[in-house]
Amino acid sequence: MSSTAAAAASGFVVFLLSVQVIQGQNGWAVTYTSTEICAVKGSTVNIGCSYTYPPTTGAQYNRLKDRIWFTKMNGNVPVDLRKISNRVQYSYYINNCTLTIRDLRESDSAVYKFRFTTNQLPGYTGLTGVTLSVTEPDLQVQVRSTWPKLKCHSRCVLPARHSYVWFRNERKIWKETSYSYSSDIDPADSYSCAIKQHERWRSPPVYAPKLPSVSVSPSAEIVEGSSVTLTCSSDANPAATYTWYKNNGNLYHHPQRQESQLVFSSIQSSDSGEYDCTAENELGWRTSNYISINVKYAPKLPSVSVSPSAEIVEGSSVTLTCSSDANPAATYTWYKKNQTLHHGEKDIYHFTSISSEDRGTYFCKSQNQHGQINSSSLFLDVQYAPKLPSVSVRPSAEMMEGSSVNLTCSSDAKPAAKYTWYKEDEDSPKALGPIFAITDIRAEQSGNYYCEAENKRGRHNSTLQLIIVSRSMKSVAAGSITAIFLAIIFVLAFLFIKRKRSSKQTPEPRQRPGGNAQANMGAVYDIPPAPRQTTPSEQQDDLCYANVSFSKNQEDPLYSNVRLNQPNRHREEEEDEDDVEYSVVNFKSAGAATESIQEEPAEDSSVLYSTVLKKPRV
Repeated sequence: MSSTAAAAASGFVVFLLSVQVIQGQNGWAVTYTSTEICAVKGSTVNIGCSYTYPPTTGAQYNRLKDRIWFTKMNGNVPVDLRKISNRVQYSYYINNCTLTIRDLRESDSAVYKFRFTTNQLPGYTGLTGVTLSVTEPDLQVQVRSTWPKLKCHSRCVLPARHSYVWFRNERKIWKETSYSYSSDIDPADSYSCAIKQHERWRSPPVYAPKLPSVSVSPSAEIVEGSSVTLTCSSDANPAATYTWYKNNGNLYHHPQRQESQLVFSSIQSSDSGEYDCTAENELGWRTSNYISINVKYAPKLPSVSVSPSAEIVEGSSVTLTCSSDANPAATYTWYKKNQTLHHGEKDIYHFTSISSEDRGTYFCKSQNQHGQINSSSLFLDVQYAPKLPSVSVRPSAEMMEGSSVNLTCSSDAKPAAKYTWYKEDEDSPKALGPIFAITDIRAEQSGNYYCEAENKRGRHNSTLQLIIVSRSMKSVAAGSITAIFLAIIFVLAFLFIKRKRSSKQTPEPRQRPGGNAQANMGAVYDIPPAPRQTTPSEQQDDLCYANVSFSKNQEDPLYSNVRLNQPNRHREEEEDEDDVEYSVVNFKSAGAATESIQEEPAEDSSVLYSTVLKKPRV
């Protein structure tokens, strides 16, 4: 059995490079089969080389004297490995040389060089040497996309002739001895490998991702505009890649390989929702449970709507709705212009039976602890039937025949009302529009007129009475009034004379209480003084005259002032024998100054004289 075969029986040999390296000149050379070797701790390694030298040097033949392997120098002299360790062995075949090291230890890691000497040359050494690295097996199971799916791999190249052991869920699979695993793969299982007889240096297991967990940072309340990070973690070998999903399976984000975080540098309200992630490698995949992200934010711009959206009629039910996206839910305040109507959690303002007074501009305010905002304005237009019309007439004074009259009608209505004028007991309209103009009006046009205001929501009417006075009727009325006044005057004069005769002594003049007050027809009476005592002869000749004057304008209202002439005391004795008293009645127009009626009878035909003969006193 060769030395290489013997080494293989006790362990295994690992070669990293198999490229020959020739070092030498003029026929002197050392060739290494590799410059770097990685070997597993506890195993056996073979380091090979070949050497050449010229047959002669000058006239002398070259004869080989000594061959050694070394890693250290004692001064300028190499130290033979056989003097340092009993685990090494040299073997030669023609010009080939092999160094075998058994039961490798990490301390065996070094640069190994071969040196030979001849009778002509004290020694020749390859310059580079072979670097040996001794490590634990450092096995890994490679997961491949092609078949076979699993392969036992080490950073040190392992010869294929060595046997392997495969494990599933920590249990040995006896039938598998190849460096590759050819059976079916179950994502729920884990797999590992080792070199036979070196099972203590088993590879780390490979397995599909475990159930991922999702965390959020910060863990406190999340406010719009803040930075938020979601982290998905799953135990997996090989390492997993991650895919993020939002709201029941909608693909949200596909990060780069092995990226497990989803970062919101400025989170928005639209980012609220439920998130989960999927961890995946070559052996399988698993999906995490959901995590809920609830982003708090101030109310967005509210929208205001009205129901019904068609025309709004007085008396109907109407609802205003204020809608605003906010988290937490907003409270709402309703305003009409700047007047607060309602405040509370409900977003509606309801009119059970809307009226025309509810017509106007409305808006709402949406508010929570993160802010507030007002909606745009909404104009609420309420349609209603005409209200009771207001009717008027101009001029408002007494209307005479031949004058012009305007009848006016107005009513609050939405939409605006149309107006029609009617005369009582007549079906046909007299006029259209709010103003009914009548020119050259006649007495027969007196009567009740009514105005009807109408729109598509209803109608309403009001009535006024129109009285026209004819000029002839007014003259008759004035004459009648005059006759009544004359009768009153004669009665007063008669009462005055009778009282005077019954009086025996004339008292001082005094005014009747309320003597300046107006009578029903505008007459003012001054109480006549008591007559003085006279002799029988004087009483027989005692005469009283009444002077009555009428205003020429009989159409004006009549006023009267009735006074009794009172003789002065210093004239009493002079007039004892012919004692005459006069009664003056003066009629004048309203507003005119009082005129003296003591005019000559011949100058005014409207002056009426009345002479009353007093009876003798008994």
